[in-house]
Amino acid sequence: MQSTIETPPPAADASQPGDFGDLFEKFSPGEELADTGWLTDLQLVELRRNLRCLSRGAQIRKRIVDVVGASFLLLVTSPIMITFALLVKLTSPGALIYKQLRVGLNLREDVDTDRRQEDVGALDGIERRVAIDRRVKQNFGRPFVLYKFRSMRVDAESNGAQLAAKNDPRVTRIGRFMRLTRIDELPQLINVLKGDMSLVGPRPERPFFIEQLSDQIPNYLNRLGLKPGVTGVAQVLNGYDNDIESFRRKVAYDLLYLQNCCLWNDVKILLRTIKVVLTGHGAR
Repeated sequence: MQSTIETPPPAADASQPGDFGDLFEKFSPGEELADTGWLTDLQLVELRRNLRCLSRGAQIRKRIVDVVGASFLLLVTSPIMITFALLVKLTSPGALIYKQLRVGLNLREDVDTDRRQEDVGALDGIERRVAIDRRVKQNFGRPFVLYKFRSMRVDAESNGAQLAAKNDPRVTRIGRFMRLTRIDELPQLINVLKGDMSLVGPRPERPFFIEQLSDQIPNYLNRLGLKPGVTGVAQVLNGYDNDIESFRRKVAYDLLYLQNCCLWNDVKILLRTIKVVLTGHGAR
């Protein structure tokens, strides 16, 4: 049986940092967000909707940092990766690298009508129906294969997709340590070099959960206006997500980053990520 995300009663509106108008207000999690005052506020005149709103120079600089940074980190962490690759292989049966379909950059603009969905008139008493182009089903963004060191048993999702939980029994002994220190995510540096991901950005989600979340959280897909990241504001402050409120907070953090995406903020987020790795904050 596949896992679903339970939705609590609607929460009261909360005052959130930043001035994002209706785009941000629709993601109110019903509580104060963690302190984000350390982020540099770009004080934009107009809201950013996606990657196209960044200057060409900013996009090039971000890509250069991604390639140089990912290459450097792969070189520096290669002894760690080799060590844990051996440990994963020796301590549990199954593949060394866990490959999972994720949804990335979404540059589609919202439209009021879609010509691919047309109302077909009734002919000779035939019931009216809506013709839906199946090619657009689950077309939430750019799909890609994400790489991680396998931290769970091979039968972890034999009953369907499930969110990670605290003290998850599906996690292996070595996998628990890797998740605590985020070592399991080091292979995602290859995703960065391939251009699927950035070092800093919103966390990519699985299509199954995106389908649920985009129905439950208004404008959820706007958080994918930038390339997904290995780390980000939400990853640093929100940890892993296991309920609708944590997903709402994540969306708010991701929108905050979208409006203030710049090289200096990326440096700040990367430095705070080091603290998260050293302390195990938010890990499962």
